[in-house]
Amino acid sequence: MIVDAAQVPPQPWKNGGGVTRELLRWPEEGPWRLRLSVADIAADGPFSAFPGVTRWFAVLDGAGVVLTFADGERTLRPGDAPLCFDGAAAPGCRLIAGPTVDLNLMLQGTGGALLPARQGDPVPAWPQVGFFAASNRRLHWPAVGPSPEDGFWIGTTA
Repeated sequence: MIVDAAQVPPQPWKNGGGVTRELLRWPEEGPWRLRLSVADIAADGPFSAFPGVTRWFAVLDGAGVVLTFADGERTLRPGDAPLCFDGAAAPGCRLIAGPTVDLNLMLQGTGGALLPARQGDPVPAWPQVGFFAASNRRLHWPAVGPSPEDGFWIGTTA
């Protein structure tokens, strides 16, 4: 399956600070264990709290964001490694210089990761694995073969 983020209708956030496009909810039936989305952050504001969820976050476009956690701030820009954090933390988010586009992986009841991939990298040996192409914002689920370009591996590790 290939999912093109440009073809997924945007859904507004409850706090009005942006929209999200859900690319994957796995499994499709019952409670999800893995959820992948591309989000447009248009305004400063808090993230939603997701207790029991591990979140991975990467900036795709824009100048980046500053996330404020109880233990300090983390600055993320395009090209930085994805940040993993407890979904219950609900950090504050400040845009550095205008809107951003971000990739979000949420996991519940399973281990997993969002890891940078370079063209030609082999597919990770995870139980469930996909590839997100950064250039055209397409998800390949499941991933088959080496990384066709730079992007991100998405998957469950347990």
